[in-house]
Amino acid sequence: MPNGILIIDKPSGWTSMDVCAKIRGILHEKRVGHGGTLDPMATGVLPVFVGQATRAVEFAENSRKEYVAGLRLGQVTNTQDTSGEVLETRPVSVSREEVEAAMARFLGDIQQIPPMYSAIKINGQKLCDLARKGREVARKPRSITIYELELLEQVSETDYTFRCVCSKGTYVRTLCHDIGSALGCGGTMYALRRTMAAGYTLAQAVTLEDVQARGEELLLPGDSLFAEYPVLPLRSAGQEKRVRNGGAITDSALPDGTYRVYGRNGDFLCLSRAERGTLTSIKNFFGA
Repeated sequence: MPNGILIIDKPSGWTSMDVCAKIRGILHEKRVGHGGTLDPMATGVLPVFVGQATRAVEFAENSRKEYVAGLRLGQVTNTQDTSGEVLETRPVSVSREEVEAAMARFLGDIQQIPPMYSAIKINGQKLCDLARKGREVARKPRSITIYELELLEQVSETDYTFRCVCSKGTYVRTLCHDIGSALGCGGTMYALRRTMAAGYTLAQAVTLEDVQARGEELLLPGDSLFAEYPVLPLRSAGQEKRVRNGGAITDSALPDGTYRVYGRNGDFLCLSRAERGTLTSIKNFFGA
């Protein structure tokens, strides 16, 4: 059965679930999930987890991500991007320096109000479904982190591109909207490309056409998601049996930290945490 991670360069117009459905059909594997939703208009890095590797999806979803986005000033839309209905147009008379100064206000830990056109649920209903019915409801601000925010290019009097490294839960189109509001002229997002997610970059990404042509040979091993952590090979059959049975291992010489744990035959068994000489599993990746 196919197991591993595909780094897909998502095409515009596809939902993240569309991509998963396509890969299910190509690889004939029901267990397929993605590591962080991209809006249909967005392109770029979409980690897709196949088979046993789907157990790692939660770690990808929680990781920081990098985007290159297009900001259009002087325009406000109901979706906060150019796919939506234009609500306002305003004159733009700000300089590049003023745009950079406004962006700097959004660096670090901030509060962001999610857009109505999102999959967030309130009282069991998706906000986007309510928005399509013309309804707007109060949304609580969410805590997010903008780690890096760099203005790249002024494309025209109204259009700019910028790079953003951010935490889980960040809406880049809302960031565009809020930057426009801070400048007093309004703003919306006209393009979005994810350049990094879960540590994977565009350099590793493949197209759906590549997957159609080459299939399983493009799968990266599931443990590649945890490449930042040191390897811990188990030394004995007893240790491996204990780990496979969900037990902890005691090793007073093992420094505290997170480890990739491997069986004696080289199989990736689990991601584990060592603390005060006791190694316990965070997530197991063996078994059916």
